[in-house]
Amino acid sequence: MDKPRILIVEDDSDLSEMLSAYFRVQNYDVLVAAWGGEALRISREEPVSLIMLDIRLPDIDGYEICRQLRSNRQTQDTPIIFLTEKRDRVDKLQGLELGVVDYITKPFDIQELRLRVRNAINRAAQQNVSNPVTDLPEGTIVEDRLNELLTREDEWAVLLLSVGQLSAFRELYGFVAADDVLRALALMIRNAVNEFGSEDDFIGHLAAEDFVIITGPAAVQAIHDRLDARMQQSREFFYPVRDRQKVREGINTDHLQMTTASVTSGAGPFADAQAVLDALGYTART
Repeated sequence: MDKPRILIVEDDSDLSEMLSAYFRVQNYDVLVAAWGGEALRISREEPVSLIMLDIRLPDIDGYEICRQLRSNRQTQDTPIIFLTEKRDRVDKLQGLELGVVDYITKPFDIQELRLRVRNAINRAAQQNVSNPVTDLPEGTIVEDRLNELLTREDEWAVLLLSVGQLSAFRELYGFVAADDVLRALALMIRNAVNEFGSEDDFIGHLAAEDFVIITGPAAVQAIHDRLDARMQQSREFFYPVRDRQKVREGINTDHLQMTTASVTSGAGPFADAQAVLDALGYTART
């Protein structure tokens, strides 16, 4: 998303239109929903930075919508601000227990709402420094570690590991099965680095399906070989029992195939972190 995207869930059409127009002027992308079911559908289909949620809706109340959003991996960490006429302390506590980040009572000051929205989005962005499935670093932390390589005096190596067609596997078997693959591979990586690397080695994500390991040149091949062997041994067990025979027979052989690339400091000098990624042949996923 080039701009933060807000989902406004409000059945009062006048208020919804006012909020939508105001936040678009403030350089936000805005999606709107008047029904709870519509809001849940949109949140599954569109990535959003924040959800502004009315408690009283025609079909599902805001508390139930919040429960469903928090039980979905895609929206479990999305900031939610309640907009409501309810002022009772028990109502606020119920919202806070569900993980609502803020609670705005109507009528409200639009400038105050703007600041609360901005602050909630900024806090969420600062907290989003690790992958929610593997708990490994991603984003700016990984970029910073790659940039640090350019000033290191000791030799280093970067190993890239990608899981082939995980998206296709996810479509066949669901998010839970695909997440299990990522968790298992993250554990394999940690164990291999602990065995062959050093305590200064780094593991992170370039994208959900792409892992990066920063280690020493002497350890990179051993780490690679251990991970390749473990993945080959484990691969069929990621599939439901009913499909394991198909895997053994070679059907869908590209699913979960691990591909790798590595580069060492000796291949440099490198101008920046992107040059290191270029040397790995890495293209960011979109």
